[in-house]
Amino acid sequence: MIVNKKSIRLFRLSADILLLNISFAAAAVLAQSLQILMQRNYMFILLLILNIIWYYTTRLSGFYDDFSVRYFAYHFVNIIKSVLWQVLAAIIFIFAVKEDLFTRNFILYNSALLMILISARTLVFRSLLDYLREKGINVRNLIIIGEGETGWNFYNLIKENPGFGYNFSGFLSVKPGAGSRDVIGDVSSLENIISSKKIEEAVIALTERDSEALDEIIKVCNRQAVKIHIIPDYFRFLSKKFAISMIGNYPVISVRNEPLDEAGWRFIKRMFDLVFSLIITVSMLSWLFPLLALIIKIDSRGKVMFKQERVGEKNRRIRVYKFRTLRINRDDKYMPVVENDPRITGIGKFLRKSNLDELPQFINVLKGEMSVVGPRPHALSFNETYSEMFEEIKMRHNVKPGITGWAQVHGLRGDVADPVENRKRTIDRIRYDLWYIENWTFWLDIQIILITVWQMLRGKTSGK
Repeated sequence: MIVNKKSIRLFRLSADILLLNISFAAAAVLAQSLQILMQRNYMFILLLILNIIWYYTTRLSGFYDDFSVRYFAYHFVNIIKSVLWQVLAAIIFIFAVKEDLFTRNFILYNSALLMILISARTLVFRSLLDYLREKGINVRNLIIIGEGETGWNFYNLIKENPGFGYNFSGFLSVKPGAGSRDVIGDVSSLENIISSKKIEEAVIALTERDSEALDEIIKVCNRQAVKIHIIPDYFRFLSKKFAISMIGNYPVISVRNEPLDEAGWRFIKRMFDLVFSLIITVSMLSWLFPLLALIIKIDSRGKVMFKQERVGEKNRRIRVYKFRTLRINRDDKYMPVVENDPRITGIGKFLRKSNLDELPQFINVLKGEMSVVGPRPHALSFNETYSEMFEEIKMRHNVKPGITGWAQVHGLRGDVADPVENRKRTIDRIRYDLWYIENWTFWLDIQIILITVWQMLRGKTSGK
């Protein structure tokens, strides 16, 4: 519910498409000349392709739906992603048609100009929109009916985002005399308030115990031609990635929307897992595996590989492979490994610090039991312990576990000795896992892999 949301989105998209065409023409002239560009008509086929790619990639990323984001840095990251798609498409096209003039310089000029122009448009447009809203141009008067936590949270959202286009007129309480100074009346005076305050839209944020007043509120708003928006009381159960869809004539709210529910995205993720794992196996494991195996055998007695049953996708048990990093002691029950654990071998310290102990899990990926990126699989016994700390832990198992994950690149690896701190870390780790599942994109996986490699090079990883 943003004033003229579709019109604003269309304007932004149209402006960016225009800028895309301008940057293309300017880059072509800078790289060669307008005359040469006109002689090579097939370059305009590339321009058409770039326009289509911009439309679909920005739509998939939600580039034009980010009304509530105030920080330009966030927009700039999305701009970079969209421009990279343009660069990739241009490279493929130029290679396919064997173009010999519009090559590196053209691509460099085009991507740089496009990034600068779109960034400038974003900054100017947001400043202009905020200025117009503050001047009261195209702004609508809004009331919030219900002063509970949900109502106040929504009020703060409206207050922090003047670009939404609303002038907040006050709260209406259900019971007479209740509320704070921002309460301008109760529902019995709704009709009079609508008339006196010239209310144009109303947000209904009632709790379950006050829902009996809903029918009368809607009738009054309809009589006064006030647009109604309802935030259900069960909103507190929804994640930020809930989805609303129609099944027949019935609107259905899905509490959590998980991208990997779609077969197409699962296929893309699986294909990437296979290709990436094969590359790692051929380029690294083929020579590193026997070298590390020899060092492990020399360093301490026992098997080279450590195998452990853990919880996989759909709660299935999987046998996870790792290089052994602990000394063999059959009298010890298996306990979580903590920092500076005396059981860790000499080579084990290096393997755990560099994360190389996880390399054999590419075998699990090739077998289809794991993914390169995903929530780390828990040992069976620990999974039961962790479920007492976080009831919704089974939601982690909606996807395949990973060698690395969103929680791990944020430093939430393994356990610590202090039980209070360990409980906090465990809860945070599971929350990061659930965020990853709800916000998965192919590019997020690439980002996590790059961060993991960087942390491995810096030695900032630790045992699991």
